[in-house]
Amino acid sequence: MTIECVVNLSEGRDQGFLTQLAEAAGPVLLDLHRDPDHHRSVFTLAGEAEPVTQAVQALARASVAGLDLRPHQGAHPRRGVVDVVPFVPYIPGRLPSHDLHAVIALRDAFARWMSATLGVPTFLYGPLPGGGTRTLPQVRWDAFGKVPPDFGPRQPHPTAGATAVGARSVLVAYNVWVSSLEVARLVAPLVRGPAVRALGLAVGEGAQVSCNLVDPAQLGPAQAYDVVRRLAEEAGGAVAGAELVGLLPEAVLRAIPGSRWTELGLSTDQTVEARLGRAA
Repeated sequence: MTIECVVNLSEGRDQGFLTQLAEAAGPVLLDLHRDPDHHRSVFTLAGEAEPVTQAVQALARASVAGLDLRPHQGAHPRRGVVDVVPFVPYIPGRLPSHDLHAVIALRDAFARWMSATLGVPTFLYGPLPGGGTRTLPQVRWDAFGKVPPDFGPRQPHPTAGATAVGARSVLVAYNVWVSSLEVARLVAPLVRGPAVRALGLAVGEGAQVSCNLVDPAQLGPAQAYDVVRRLAEEAGGAVAGAELVGLLPEAVLRAIPGSRWTELGLSTDQTVEARLGRAA
């Protein structure tokens, strides 16, 4: 099984530093998505478990050494310079699996390593060792309050903050641009559901409904786009475009008619399978 890890870092403006990070990640890096307005970058890594884990550790070391969360300002919520590190089981050519057994041990080992080696408190999400589950939103809003760190110090690292480390299924990060922030904030709560998380954000001079499609086999980019468009029009606004953040499974793309790919901001080059083939 291929292991995917989608590392979200709180830096989207220093291209030179991001280039250094990409070099540190090495050949398992499939994609780097940089967003200066969100002030965030998404590194998509995939391959065998050991080289992926080594690449994630290299990214974490360099980011904690080179970034400072204190002056950070960006549209996207964040808890740390290494903000989110999800480990994901990936079977190329197939719809996302919800069997997380292959990645739970990798998640737990990385969370322990990061807290012990770098002094950064880490919070687990997904299935928990003692039973039950925790979501990323719970970590994002309740860390250091209702939710204590699973590993490391009880307080945030002075410059690196804290890191959420997850075991999850494939999700698709997908942003739909709308005509105003007012429309984005009206639409986002109506979009949210079991298969999608959404925030209405001001991004630069525009506004977007920023979506995590947590079950893209059930609700993919086309359905999300259509729902946002309908709700935006009902609110007196309009959709102004869309963008994929990172990559998506080929099976999810192929479920969408090719005639819609341009409208939805999608292409065959944006699949995990296409990048794995290029890296081979």
